[in-house]
Amino acid sequence: MEFQDKLLKCVDCGTDFVFTAGEQLFFYDKQFKNEPKRCKNCKGKRVAVLGVGQGQHHAKTETRTNCSQCGKETTVPFRPTQGRPVLCRECFQQRRQVASA
Repeated sequence: MEFQDKLLKCVDCGTDFVFTAGEQLFFYDKQFKNEPKRCKNCKGKRVAVLGVGQGQHHAKTETRTNCSQCGKETTVPFRPTQGRPVLCRECFQQRRQVASA
């Protein structure tokens, strides 16, 4: 399927913007049914007002815990689950190197 650049009108500000062939291919690959309704500026403003991705992204979780291997206090970017070891960065890197050797 061959795509060509299209000129669309923004529903918020009324300016014309280009829906490029590359963007159309992306929409086609993702099986999106609708063309974009807003220019990049208005889309950016809308995301800023509504919050990142309209609630699709969650705030990054940081949890303080102790390393299961060396006992050192560390911070991890997830909420640990019971029964699974949590490693500090150094122990994680060591275990990773041993596994790949």
